[in-house]
Amino acid sequence: MTEKTEQLQQWIQKSSRVVFFGGAGVSTESGIPDFRSVDGLYHQKYDYPPETILSHSFFQRNTEEFYRFYKDKMLALDVQPNMAHRRLAEWEASGHLKAVVTQNIDGLHQKAGSREVLELHGSVHRNYCTRCHKFYDAAYIKAADGVPRCSCGGVIKPDVVLYEEGLDDTTIRRSIEHISNADVLIIGGTSLVVYPAAGLIDYFRGDHLVVINKSVTSRDRFADLVIDDSIGKAFGEIKVE
Repeated sequence: MTEKTEQLQQWIQKSSRVVFFGGAGVSTESGIPDFRSVDGLYHQKYDYPPETILSHSFFQRNTEEFYRFYKDKMLALDVQPNMAHRRLAEWEASGHLKAVVTQNIDGLHQKAGSREVLELHGSVHRNYCTRCHKFYDAAYIKAADGVPRCSCGGVIKPDVVLYEEGLDDTTIRRSIEHISNADVLIIGGTSLVVYPAAGLIDYFRGDHLVVINKSVTSRDRFADLVIDDSIGKAFGEIKVE
């Protein structure tokens, strides 16, 4: 254990109000590509840039092309939680962690056993008919030929926040509440460049701000502890009872 992970372990052990705010870097260790790394989706070649395909207007105008990309690149249904996901679930079960606030849409936190998960950008596991609002799971979307359609004939839309769409008000409110009441806030696996999600960090007024990320973030200079490493590796060193 390094000096930094030992310090983090002590803070978590003493707290019952830890909140975790995470991004794509949490899931890349499970094999899910992020958008902005060298090997991420923004560096791959498609007919349209990913940020165009994953927009509300593109979904409406070119639904078939949207789903061709979405099913190929966004529906990684066979991946498993990694050490970071598992540790967070353990800390919640032991009474130290209050909530996970995530920008990810893969559902791996819930798969690992976390219960209080606030998904700022939605989830690939929730899909609704745009006509009758009937629910469909991710497996149905993945297996559909072309554009997934409801039994009523309506187009099914993933419950994910696309570009040009706003975040869910209830999810924002609950995230702000948890972050405001936290005494330890751990930011992990995120470059903190996606707003308005990254702006939620401003509500933290607690004792210890921790940043765990492989690259520099805009919050490093405000943090009480910065760990420049894999979040799974860092969490793997920490044992909390």
